Amino acid sequence: MYIYNVTTNIDESVEQEWLSWMQDTHIPDMLETGKFLSAKLCKVMVEEEMGGVTYSVQYMVETIEALKAFYRENASLLKNRANAKFGNKFVFFETEMQLIDEQFTANN
Repeated sequence: MYIYNVTTNIDESVEQEWLSWMQDTHIPDMLETGKFLSAKLCKVMVEEEMGGVTYSVQYMVETIEALKAFYRENASLLKNRANAKFGNKFVFFETEMQLIDEQFTANN
């Protein structure tokens, strides 16, 4: 299992619009590619020196091949939509991670 993580710092002036767009449009569009199993949207609990608010979206993907297919087939279009909508109001970086172990409490 792999995680495609996108960390975004969004300008406070468009934070709520961006958050709604992420939940109602972008994340569903990402999942509709068929490459990802699930997505978690998290607010990063840190005060940024550069300002803005930071979020992380973690997309679970079963194989590295599926992630590579996403890059080939879908990434440019989806990134261009974000750039067209929010322009210079955000910056982001991507991280690929391999899930090594996942443990739960006895209650889960």
